[in-house]
Amino acid sequence: MAHGYAATSIDTVADALGATKGRVYYYYRSKTDLFFDIHRQAMTMNLSVMRPLATSARPPRDRLVSMARTHAMLVMDHLPTQRVLNQGVELHLSGRTTAPQRDVLAELMAMRSQFERLYVDVLAEGVASGDFRALDPRLGAKSVLGALNWMTVWYSPRPDESAETRDRIADELATFVLHAVRAAP
Repeated sequence: MAHGYAATSIDTVADALGATKGRVYYYYRSKTDLFFDIHRQAMTMNLSVMRPLATSARPPRDRLVSMARTHAMLVMDHLPTQRVLNQGVELHLSGRTTAPQRDVLAELMAMRSQFERLYVDVLAEGVASGDFRALDPRLGAKSVLGALNWMTVWYSPRPDESAETRDRIADELATFVLHAVRAAP
């Protein structure tokens, strides 16, 4: 990730792992396959963490705040893999891929849709309950996710960063998200 997808080779990956290029190729036929596996693992983690928050019995407002805060913490705790998520499947959708890779792309896109749907459903419930202003939940979810995922661009951990600083960042983002969708007082 330090060099970006295009500039990273299997040699670079092997060097970072302290392994041989052959060892990496034993597990992955291509750099694309490695990228897809990282993407899949990150999406699996994100879904497993966020699904219980989104489907709890709590009011939509509380669920959204919890989801946004947790999303921010996931980005900070797993920054390299979260960057992979946001770097892109889109990059590969328009590129040359094999038939098996296209199957994996379809799987990854379905996982991304499931993740987005968690936000759509909570926003729709909040609109229906009057907690949130009248908004299109799909467009609202894209806006919320855009704000949260943009952390992968601007967030950079500092060596002296405290847990309190990270909590404050997550709280600020969750508050921002809530204020973007809440109904007028």
